[in-house]
Parts: sequence; C-alpha cells; structure tokens
Amino acid sequence: MNEYLWDKFFREKVIVTFSEKKRIIDIGGGLRVLQGRGNRYDESRQWIIPYLKNVDYKILDPVSDYHPDIVGDIHHLPFHDNSEDAFICIAVLEHVENPARAIQEMRRALKPGGYCLLYVPFLYYYHAETGYYKDYWRFTDDAIRFLARDFSRVEIQAVRGALGTWLYLAGLMHASWIARFAYWVDCAFGKLRSKQVSGYWIFLTK
Repeated sequence: MNEYLWDKFFREKVIVTFSEKKRIIDIGGGLRVLQGRGNRYDESRQWIIPYLKNVDYKILDPVSDYHPDIVGDIHHLPFHDNSEDAFICIAVLEHVENPARAIQEMRRALKPGGYCLLYVPFLYYYHAETGYYKDYWRFTDDAIRFLARDFSRVEIQAVRGALGTWLYLAGLMHASWIARFAYWVDCAFGKLRSKQVSGYWIFLTK
C-alpha cells in the first residue's frame, strides 16, 4: 500500500526543508529522531538521520530536562529578526498558552523565504504530560489559515478522514488492516476532504 497522504506530505516537506535550508530549529524536538534528546523517540523516523549530517540541526525546549541544544520559550524565541532558515514545530502549539504569539514569533525570526513545518491536532484526545506541559487547544482548518495569514504560502494536509478519526478516538486503530480499511473508505467517500479530521500538517513559507 502506498503511503497515507499525510505521511507522504510529512516526508516530502522534511526532505525539502533539510535539502534547501542549512540551520533548522526543532521546537520541542518533535522529529523524535535522537535518543536522549527529548521526551519521545520514534524509530520509524530513522530515515531522517542522514539528512541531519548536512545541516545545523538544533532542538529548542522550554526546560533543560531532555537535553535540548537551546532552552527557550516559544512565546519569546531567543533569535534575532530574519535570522533563521527553518522551524519544525510538531504537536507543540496545542500545549502553549498563546499559539498565535508562537506563530508570530516563528515568522519574526525566519528569514524571508524561510520554512516552518507544523503539526496541530483537531479531533484528538486530551494529552497533557504532568509536570511538563498542559493541553490547551485544538485547531480547525479555518483557525490555521487565520493564524498563518501573514505567511506568503500556506500548505495544509489533513490527517485521517472522518471514519479514521472516529476509529482512532474510539481506540480501534491498533490493527493495521483497520487503519487501511478506514483510509480506503474515507478516500472512496471523499472524507479526506472533510473538516472532521484528526489534525493537520502545515508547511509555511515566509
């Protein structure tokens, strides 16, 4: 089976970012590719490792607990205006008090033509982590377009369709065949284009 549309989008945008930009700030360490450098590790993303060799890849986190390269607050990023090539910010904005300010800060710090790869949830379960972060927000397609309105280019890819989202929330997506079936049904009935989705990958260009 080919990649799900959202996985393909993520892969393509990671490759574009790491191929075209030289300094990349991963806010929250959401790529999860380096063990001991974040609160999560995802073995399935090891394909990204070779791309790290040719860039200045830094992890930023608000606390030092998980050994980031930079300790900083996304509401007040420690970078000069127009100074950074790219930001990655995966599953972070739902956990910050002011996501609008966070997006404005990333745009401020990006060079003209800089990239920002984001992931935000919409229909998704509560997932705070005690002592580390709370869970404040969910984002519709309308909200994303409003928050990203000052970027020159906005690309959005929904994650899961309506059936896939419902099954995921119901805890019924553990078997791969169920996920494939839900994907087929959502494709067949145009539900991947609905607004009832699990979340969104977003690629922004300043």
